[in-house]
Amino acid sequence: MRLFIFMTALLIHSVAFGQNYHQQAKDTLASFHLAAAQADTENYFNLMHHDFIFLGTDATERWTKSEFAAFVKPYFSKGIGWRYTPTQQNITQISEHVLFFDELLEHKKYGQCRGSGVLVNVGGKWLLNQYNLSIPMPNDLAADLVQQIRQHQLSQEGE
Repeated sequence: MRLFIFMTALLIHSVAFGQNYHQQAKDTLASFHLAAAQADTENYFNLMHHDFIFLGTDATERWTKSEFAAFVKPYFSKGIGWRYTPTQQNITQISEHVLFFDELLEHKKYGQCRGSGVLVNVGGKWLLNQYNLSIPMPNDLAADLVQQIRQHQLSQEGE
């Protein structure tokens, strides 16, 4: 009987613990997207771990937090932000301090995008450790698009 009570309490704690993380992660991602849309430099970068890495849609875009800040700040200082609206989010708890996520996003210019990454819990606060922004493409279009990218890369090499 005691074992049953202990196991039930452990299960309830685990479920509540996981739901709490899930909501906190959703809140962090919502704050991240809101700060970007409002060109809010302070809140945007306060949501990033000091080891943050941003992977952009261009293959050359692998930026540390300070490199990403150098890219972002000229836009944000002029009040220019970017609005990516989540339409679907999946959050997976890896450990007490690590969550993985992926989300489908809608963007006015780029259409459907995908964000994925890692959140780490530091002192009870979830921070982005990595964010990867990509543009999903239909498989039927991939071969043609890859050819366009290769041609673009070759033209860049010739300059």
